[in-house]
Amino acid sequence: MSCCGTGPSISAAEIARQAAQHADEGVDPAFLRVAKDGLTELTLIVPDMHCAGCISKVERSLSAVAGVVRARANLTAHKVLVGYEPETAEPDLLLATVRAAGYAARPVDPAVFTDTAEDETGKELIRSLAVAGFAAGNVMLLSVSVWSGADEATRNLFHWISAMIALPAIAYAGRPFFRSAWRAVSAASLNMDVPISLAVILAAAMSLYETMSGAPHAWFDASISLLFFLLIGRVLDFRMRGVARAAATRLLSLSADSARLLGEDGTSRLVRTGTVRPGDVVEVAAGERFPLDGIVLSGSSDVDKSPLTGEPLPERAAEGSSVYAGTLNLTGPMRVKVEKAAADSLLADIIRLMEQAEAGRGRFVGLADRAAALYAPAVHLLAAGTFLFWLFFGLGWHDSVMIAVAVLIITCPCALGLAVPATQIVASGRLLRRGVIVKDGGALERLSQIDTVVFDKTGTLTSGEPVMAGEPEADAADWRFAAALAAKSRHPLARALARAAVSRGIVRAELDDAREEPGSGMEGHAGEARIRLGRREWVAEGAGTGEGGAYSEIWLAHQGRAPVAFRFVDRLRPDAAALVHRLKEMGVGVMLLSGDRKDAVAAAARQLGIEDWQGAMSPAGKVAELQRLKEAGRTPLMVGDGINDAPALATAAVSMSPASGSDITQVAADFVLSSGELLPVADALQTARRAKRIILQNFAIALAYNSIAVPVAVAGLATPLIAAIAMSSSSILVTANALRLSLGGAPKPAAERAAPGLQEAAA
Repeated sequence: MSCCGTGPSISAAEIARQAAQHADEGVDPAFLRVAKDGLTELTLIVPDMHCAGCISKVERSLSAVAGVVRARANLTAHKVLVGYEPETAEPDLLLATVRAAGYAARPVDPAVFTDTAEDETGKELIRSLAVAGFAAGNVMLLSVSVWSGADEATRNLFHWISAMIALPAIAYAGRPFFRSAWRAVSAASLNMDVPISLAVILAAAMSLYETMSGAPHAWFDASISLLFFLLIGRVLDFRMRGVARAAATRLLSLSADSARLLGEDGTSRLVRTGTVRPGDVVEVAAGERFPLDGIVLSGSSDVDKSPLTGEPLPERAAEGSSVYAGTLNLTGPMRVKVEKAAADSLLADIIRLMEQAEAGRGRFVGLADRAAALYAPAVHLLAAGTFLFWLFFGLGWHDSVMIAVAVLIITCPCALGLAVPATQIVASGRLLRRGVIVKDGGALERLSQIDTVVFDKTGTLTSGEPVMAGEPEADAADWRFAAALAAKSRHPLARALARAAVSRGIVRAELDDAREEPGSGMEGHAGEARIRLGRREWVAEGAGTGEGGAYSEIWLAHQGRAPVAFRFVDRLRPDAAALVHRLKEMGVGVMLLSGDRKDAVAAAARQLGIEDWQGAMSPAGKVAELQRLKEAGRTPLMVGDGINDAPALATAAVSMSPASGSDITQVAADFVLSSGELLPVADALQTARRAKRIILQNFAIALAYNSIAVPVAVAGLATPLIAAIAMSSSSILVTANALRLSLGGAPKPAAERAAPGLQEAAA
């Protein structure tokens, strides 16, 4: 991997060397697509891009290749899109160029990251919002002049200018509501968009009629402003509903989209993972992810299975071992016989679990939705009844329509629509100051109903990094040899040992022929003596196998001396015990579900005072346990950080992820804990409960407003202008009530809010 700097220019010789080294890896044409401008496009995954310097180096290297017209890197997705002239450049050369720059790269199917229909819907909403906002601002400026007492000629001119601005804007920006209303009416049903569309269209039509008649009043400002505020809510709703799709896309990006397929003649070539069939043999180099589920035919290595198990330490894989798509091959090359197609892999099952869980959670019906189910038919009946009543008593169609329009405007669901989002916005700001990022406003309402909190262990209740547990029975020579071998290894325990040696001021020994035995450990020589650092069964020959109970172990053996064990523990976060204590005081149940070893989970549960725990759980097992809780009438909150927790996060009623968690869990979660503390989990729960009370108060305000204003409008005592003012007043009152949620002092640090003595218990 290259460092972050832009670095020197890449030599043609290095590019040629990379091309020759991977000459038998042809890029499958299925990875290529033709862009609108006629260029051929290749999308590459470059996982080691981490900064702007990386982007600059990759883009500049590719741009220097003859025939490349554009090269655009996306740091968030770790992707590079290259557009080139196919008659001049070759995809194999582009791949070799990125590798020559010092970055691992592989082609990826761009269709995995594309959902054209969803993208176009979002773009249309944004465009509609922009048009409505621009028109509303200009029409309101003209209306102020009319309200200020402009003379008749000026008033009529401003009305016509308002019409020319508002009518095209209403026709364009109102399409999402008009289409939805038309679909509902065509299906002989009603929804919230039907009365909204009627109010907007009738107010605009009557305003145009009044303008043509030279009447003193027009209500273009009310029509376009109503659309603007409603579109804000529609855009936010669309963004929140995209969480499940984004999480699934991030999880798909974890899987290897290409595989190095071995032919019968011994050559290999890069192909799309979807074209590989059970029985095929693929090669997986050190540092690459396994593209498919399979059985190891040859080679041995350490494999990082944390995406599936949550266990932070790698496991050894050798001939006959099972490996799974999405897990990372750390130390040695391997040949794998594919057992399952891409669509049937364990990673694909996790993605399906997420989608199914998110769909089930999407069926949650909030307070506003339940109120809306009664609103639409009631408003239609009321407006229609008002029109027919006044028409029957001889008022004439013009005045009858005006009264009906006033009823539609005065009952417009602005106060009802603001009751929830206004409170959610204020609550989100309050939680942000407490180190909690609210990604899904609707989750606040679900959070208020939580009665059980389910925690993952590794990386959530613990730091996720092993630290030395006590002092090993090692002398100075042992430490020097251990530090020398650990410094050359990528294994998490070896890195922890190297850090411990540095903190103790250990000077590394000089060793000869230091090398790594994939899946076992490090070996070197001090003179004629062999030194080994690694697994117990490999280092301490004849000592057998076993786990270190609640500890993780790495062993050192110096030929002719007794082997020494270095033990490590994943330390609890400082405020973990305080959080559990506080949740219990609030009457909330606490559970611990972890994919880690049962001994380690039991030790953590004992320190935290959690009686209900389970260890060695698979992603599907966590999902099943959460579903069992929900079937038992419980409402669970899941707090987890690992990729293996993503399906459980989607299954729970509400989910949270620490900011230190994986990108996928942060996308799947409703809340992200940005402060590094755990106590904000309890803060969020208390804020959500208070927010629910304020939402209910807002509904009561909206109901009181309607009980007073609607009879006035039905009696013909309110013009559309008065109705618009009344509607705005109710919205302001609801917003002011929501602002009460922001009152309160600044949050204290976790250490100050923890119960006495609990920090010491967690240390």
